Amino acid sequence: MSQDTMDSASAERSDPTGRGVVIETRGLSKFYRDFWGRKKVQALKALDLQIYRGEVFGLLGPNGSGKTTTMKLLLGLLFPTGGDVFVFGRAATDVAKNERIGYLPEESYLYRFLNAEETLDFYGRLFNMSRSVRRQRVSDLIEMVGLTWAKRRPLKEYSKGMTRRIGLAQALINDPELILLDEPTSGLDPIGTREMKDLILKLRDQGKTVVMCSHLLADVQDVCDRIGILYQGELKELGRVDQLVTMKDVTEIRVPRLSPQVEQELKAVLNKHQVPVLAWGNPSTTLEDLFLRIIRESEAHPGLRVHGRGDGNADRN
Repeated sequence: MSQDTMDSASAERSDPTGRGVVIETRGLSKFYRDFWGRKKVQALKALDLQIYRGEVFGLLGPNGSGKTTTMKLLLGLLFPTGGDVFVFGRAATDVAKNERIGYLPEESYLYRFLNAEETLDFYGRLFNMSRSVRRQRVSDLIEMVGLTWAKRRPLKEYSKGMTRRIGLAQALINDPELILLDEPTSGLDPIGTREMKDLILKLRDQGKTVVMCSHLLADVQDVCDRIGILYQGELKELGRVDQLVTMKDVTEIRVPRLSPQVEQELKAVLNKHQVPVLAWGNPSTTLEDLFLRIIRESEAHPGLRVHGRGDGNADRN
C-alpha cells in the first residue's frame, strides 16, 4: 500500500461525518525569507485542519493572517516550510489533483480582449473538453452567473463585479469537486453578493466541497457550515458556525407581538424571580435583507415608492 493510500485511509477513519476528508493539513507551516535566506515572515504556524466532502468551510482572518497562503499551499503553488498538506488523499504538490479543483483568486487575471464565451471556451480547451461539452458548459455557466446579456462584450468593458462573476464561471468550467474561493464577493453589489452566496449553497447541495476565504463576516455566517479563524498565521478557533455564534448564557424567546398588558405581566414575573431584562423590543432584520426586499418590491411594482419605513410611513405614487 502506497503512502498516499495509507494517508487517505487514515483520514477516512478520523472523519466524524462519514463523508470523507477532502483536505488535511498536519503541522503545516510557511516562512517567507528575505534575499539572504533569513526568515522574514512566518505566514502560517503548525496548522492542523480537516475539511470534509460536501461542506462549505470558511477561513477567516484579517489581512496578513495566512488565508491566501493556505490556499496557495493547497494548490501546490507554494511549498510548505514544514508539515504536510493533502488534497484528495494526495500530497498537494501532486499537480494531477488540480484537475478536480476550481480556483477563484482574489484578483482574477483574465485576457481582457476576449469576451465571456471566448474566455470560458479557452479554459475548457485547457481541460481537453470536447467542443460540444465546452459549448454546453459555457452556455450554462454564463447563464448561471447572470452574464447572458454581456456574453459577447470584451472583458475590458466589464465592471469589477462582472469580472468577478466570469472569474467564478472560469473556476467551474471543469465541473470541479473542490472549489477554492478567495474573497468571492469582492466588488459585488448587494444583489450580486446574495446571488453569489446562493450559488455557493447550490454547489454544496450538489455534493461539492467549497473553501472560501473572506474578511466579510456576514457573508461567511450566511453560507459556511464550519469556520477556522486565523490570526498571525495561527488557528485560533475552529468549529460549526451555529455553535460558535450561539450565546449560551442568554435565553431568547420570540412570540407574536404582545399587548401592553401581557408585557407588564411578563416583566412582573421576571422581576419576581430577579431576572434582569437585557433587551425588550422588536427583532430587527439585516440591512442586506432590507435592501434586497426593497429592490425586489420595486422590480415587481415599478409604480410603488416606499419611504419612511423607520417611522411607519409609506407613500404610493
